[in-house]
Amino acid sequence: MRKVEVCSYNENWCVMFAEEAEKLNLIFGTEIVDIYHFGSTAVLGLKAKPIIDLMPVVRDIDVVDQYNEEMKKIGYEPKGENGIPGRRYFKKGGDNRTHHVHIYQVGSDEIKRHLAFRDYLRSHPDVMKNYGELKEKLAKQYPYDIDSYINGKDRFAQEVEVSALNWFNQNQIDSVD
Repeated sequence: MRKVEVCSYNENWCVMFAEEAEKLNLIFGTEIVDIYHFGSTAVLGLKAKPIIDLMPVVRDIDVVDQYNEEMKKIGYEPKGENGIPGRRYFKKGGDNRTHHVHIYQVGSDEIKRHLAFRDYLRSHPDVMKNYGELKEKLAKQYPYDIDSYINGKDRFAQEVEVSALNWFNQNQIDSVD
């Protein structure tokens, strides 16, 4: 059974991202346009589940499935779109997950949505703190119920996402790691 764990920010998360991004670049080569570190582990100081979220952006999403066997060789389980059209999702670590890879094609609205959320939290420490505290509370309340944990933070995350996209569009932020 998978335990919901939220912990304090770990500076090694950036290193873990860089190491995994290098492996993905070796596998996908010139298919990759960019790879972003997003999600809670990409926000300095934010409490998070210790799972690194990587977002490779590729030229052609339909080519990604050809790399499933190579992804399996480095420990990933291919999950296809996994509920989000136009995405390819991979998870690593089974019940003790270490990495999630969300691959999108250049131009996908999902890219902007994820980066706006990340950058908004980076630029709004009060919102980041509230989000981290909520996640920590939910992890204690639902230690073996990931669905309740996710549902518990969903409304807050949706409200932040609306603010983040407005802020992102107003500032025309250039999201670079």
